[in-house]
Amino acid sequence: MESDDVVALDPVSIPAAPSLAEQTPADTAMPTALRQDIRALESQLLGGERSLHRREVAAGAGVSLLSARKIWRALGFPNLGDDDKAFTSRDEEALTTIIELVRQDKLTEDAAISLTRAVGQMTDRIVVWQVEAMVEDLVAQRGLTDAQARQELVSALPELVEPLQEILVYAWRRQLAAGVQRMAVRAQSGLDASAEGRDGDEDDAPLPLARAVGFADLVSYTSLSRRMNEKTLAQLVQRFENKCAEIISVGGGRLIKTIGDEVLYTAETPVAGAEISLALAQAFTEDEILPEARVSMVWGRILSRLGDIYGPTVNLAARLTALAEPGTVLVDEMTAAALSADERYVFTPQQAEHVRGFGDVRPILLSRGLGSGLVLD
Repeated sequence: MESDDVVALDPVSIPAAPSLAEQTPADTAMPTALRQDIRALESQLLGGERSLHRREVAAGAGVSLLSARKIWRALGFPNLGDDDKAFTSRDEEALTTIIELVRQDKLTEDAAISLTRAVGQMTDRIVVWQVEAMVEDLVAQRGLTDAQARQELVSALPELVEPLQEILVYAWRRQLAAGVQRMAVRAQSGLDASAEGRDGDEDDAPLPLARAVGFADLVSYTSLSRRMNEKTLAQLVQRFENKCAEIISVGGGRLIKTIGDEVLYTAETPVAGAEISLALAQAFTEDEILPEARVSMVWGRILSRLGDIYGPTVNLAARLTALAEPGTVLVDEMTAAALSADERYVFTPQQAEHVRGFGDVRPILLSRGLGSGLVLD
């Protein structure tokens, strides 16, 4: 972490990070009480007043400034100048913690940077989500404007910081425990199952993880969103995401990401993937507010990196989603073969379609056979 070979960013090209109290455009019009609340909140969050320069923090951690800047860039911090007092002693402690993992050979430098980047990107998304959720609640429950709600939140946050932090750490530990089981302990059994279901398919053979990969795509979302106001659209998106998250979680799957009107998810077995996919299609068909969804699921091998998944299996599932009729689930022939002995499912071959990147593909309509499927509380 000591190397000075990294090309440094020009400190003049990116403005220094302002404090919370300095980030309001109408800074001069900010009420004194609000300014004081913001400074108090920042001090609580950062562990004190900003009093240290970047070189002081790097020296305290015993690393070069370039090494420190690599960590800060991975965390998503803006660039700072030598004269900016932007750090506290807690920044030095955090930097030292990361550096010590490399010094003690617990992580390579590349691994440390990658893990740090994961924390930076995910916590940024968490914070935005939480703030917007609290603002929305204040608007709905207290009749405030959006601007009023954001100011009110500054006063409410000090009492919420510690509980939110505890929930974050608790959830991270639970997710890490589940991740160890999902990605390591049960990995080989998944690969063995994959070999049985996808004999003869060499495209994804080198990839390490066997997973059911699914997409769910709301029908006519674009045209609907154009006719909705901000509040109605927000409610629709939230309802869609909540319903998907619930079904995928109950089914034992993992929601990889939500992209507007579409969700990408995985499951560890073909059966789990099929149950989640059928439940999603049914849920949106029966929902009185949301439109129907097109759903697809493909069983195969994938590469999991940076919180996302990659490989031909993912691409094929995406292509099949576009071919599905509203309210239905499509799978490919190899996925159908992996599930063919299970009486819970019925398979109806569809007309072969030319699929970009895969040539002629015969989609299979997956329907419910015996049994009632996932039971949601």
